[in-house]
Amino acid sequence: MKVAVEQGKCIAAGHCVMAADAVFDQREDDGIVVLLDENPPDELADEVREAAAVCPAMAIHVHEE
Repeated sequence: MKVAVEQGKCIAAGHCVMAADAVFDQREDDGIVVLLDENPPDELADEVREAAAVCPAMAIHVHEE
């Protein structure tokens, strides 16, 4: 799995961090998503997929390998 984010689309809702805080964080100043791990381990795959699904801006892209 490879994860990518579009910071320009992010609306700082924070749903990604709530779903997968080992993979996503938010910038302190404006809350925009920060990708911590673009190749998360398999055990986090469901959490990452959930984060992408609940993102209101659809700013998270998951590429299955």
